[in-house]
Amino acid sequence: MASIRIDQLAYELANAIREYTEDVTVSIEREVGTIADNVLAETERLAPKRKGKYAASFVKTDKSLSGHQRYVIWNKKYYRLVHLLEFGHAKRGGGRVQAYPHLGPAHDKYAPQMVRNIERIIRNGG
Repeated sequence: MASIRIDQLAYELANAIREYTEDVTVSIEREVGTIADNVLAETERLAPKRKGKYAASFVKTDKSLSGHQRYVIWNKKYYRLVHLLEFGHAKRGGGRVQAYPHLGPAHDKYAPQMVRNIERIIRNGG
């Protein structure tokens, strides 16, 4: 164990905390990006595929701000249809169109896993 002079103790503690924070931040950012990729792939897999254009037009967009990693999974071309297909909708002549849940189940599958992985990253220090 290295010996530290008492006047250097505060500096060494601050340095160790900074390194821990940087390691954890990088690992969490990597984990959030990986989970976003998984949600995107699962959404494309679960999306209705009459012709395949709808499922293929989902994209992952980085909406991160300083200190906050955030990705949005959305349909770039058919964004108006997502809600209608996800939850179903009323027909013009009465009745309802069947719902095809695809975005919600993909999120629900990976969100708990992301929370567990982030807790593990924080516990292990990166």
